[in-house]
Amino acid sequence: MAAVSVAGIAYWLNRDAVLTRAQNSALADFRKSLGDAMSSLPESPSCDELRNAAGHMAGGSQSYQVVLVGEDADGRECAEESDPLLFSLEVVPASLERAVHEPRDGDAPYHLYWQRVTHEDDPYLVAGARGSESGPTGYMLASLGPERDDLNSLAWSLGIATALALLGSVMLAQAAATTVLRPVRRLNSAARRLGDGELSTRLPVRGADELAELTRNFNNAAEALEHKVADLRAREASSRRFVADMSHELRTPMTAITAVTEVLEEEVDNLDPMIAPAVSLVVSETRRLNNLVENLMEVTRFDAGTARMVLDDVDVADLVTACIDARAWLDAVQLDADRGVIARVDPRRMDVILANLIGNALRHGGSPVRVSVHEVEPRPGGATALSAQGDGPVARSGGSPVPVPPGGAVLIEVADAGPGIPAEVLPHVFDRFYKASASRPRSEGSGLGLSIALENAHLHGGEITARNGPEGGAVFSLLLPHRPSGSAGSGEDTDGGPTGADGGPADRPGRAPDEDDSGGDDPGAAPTRGGR
Repeated sequence: MAAVSVAGIAYWLNRDAVLTRAQNSALADFRKSLGDAMSSLPESPSCDELRNAAGHMAGGSQSYQVVLVGEDADGRECAEESDPLLFSLEVVPASLERAVHEPRDGDAPYHLYWQRVTHEDDPYLVAGARGSESGPTGYMLASLGPERDDLNSLAWSLGIATALALLGSVMLAQAAATTVLRPVRRLNSAARRLGDGELSTRLPVRGADELAELTRNFNNAAEALEHKVADLRAREASSRRFVADMSHELRTPMTAITAVTEVLEEEVDNLDPMIAPAVSLVVSETRRLNNLVENLMEVTRFDAGTARMVLDDVDVADLVTACIDARAWLDAVQLDADRGVIARVDPRRMDVILANLIGNALRHGGSPVRVSVHEVEPRPGGATALSAQGDGPVARSGGSPVPVPPGGAVLIEVADAGPGIPAEVLPHVFDRFYKASASRPRSEGSGLGLSIALENAHLHGGEITARNGPEGGAVFSLLLPHRPSGSAGSGEDTDGGPTGADGGPADRPGRAPDEDDSGGDDPGAAPTRGGR
């Protein structure tokens, strides 16, 4: 902008100076020549005398053409040109003629007037004046072609100089910008790596300017973040080891206590009626504590990444029917399952998922509980299977929609007839130990059932969502691919044998199927779910 502005100003200043100098010189010479001619001509000159005077005036050093207009002694008007081919009275603008013949107040009623015109694509200076009211009138035509050529040459020179200045300024600006932007790009790249988890990212500090100070602060922040994350990871690992060790340590005494409580339970009818309620309370709390220990052990497997699956191709409808039949829920559950829907899953972990979802619906929603099993296909445009099932908010472990896998999936929905899940509770139904009511923190479940079900679904490459149905009641949707993504390995769990529906021991002696407390851990271990 500075280069263009300077070039433009320089051009206009030079143009004004060149034209002013040329026209002033021509006008001064014409004024002098016209005065000399007027003084040498008679009061009523003839046409020949005017022609001779015009030719004499045009022969001066300024090289302009002249037209003299006057009346002879007979009153006849004469317009004599120095060169009729180059300049005639028709070239003179009418406005200039009127100005020349219009007298002004003062000692000199007639003045010299000039105007720049273009004639046959060439620039000219036209001037006119008269010496007196009765004397002849003179007009001049001076070419401005040389000045135009000079100005065009100047314009080209200024244009080339401006282009060179622009090129030089661009190169200088690029060099300056590169000097500034290179460290900024390095900082941007380092910040991206730091955000991706490379906490050891550092940058070399060069110089002592603001960018160097920024780089130094970035290194300090990265170092502090690395230490903080390392400390948090160490604490988290210590907490996980503590939970795992505590669960293992509790397992042995809990096995003994469970055996004793089962013996007491068998003899409760023979005990003193005053003692029987206390024995029943001890038995139920022992089972609850044993279930909590088993759930904690299952959670530690998920956190440590040691959970394994034993995959098999099963009919999902048969798997759901077996889960309901094993817990004597046939009278309370309505099943709508498409037969022949085959999926490669871990049957034991699928039983954990189904038992928690169905049992949770029976405990907190009420019967009839409707379980549907359908096959879904991928939808064009990236449509989802779970979030599109209802108009209200949807709770899941992530914030993005749930896409249908490319190879299709199995959709299992568990709907109850309860009042639904409160909006403030819905986002937390899969949180561990979440209590929907702080005033009633105790519940029969451990508060880990839904979170364990969700982790098992993730092992299969699936997802679970929760929402409220349009006609009331909560709806839990399980979307499973026909085949897991391969993120989980195969093989039996390393800690203990098969587990029950909530991750606890399965088929313990002395317990009826409908007493399996795992089949219905409530969302967040809340005894009520929005009035349920």
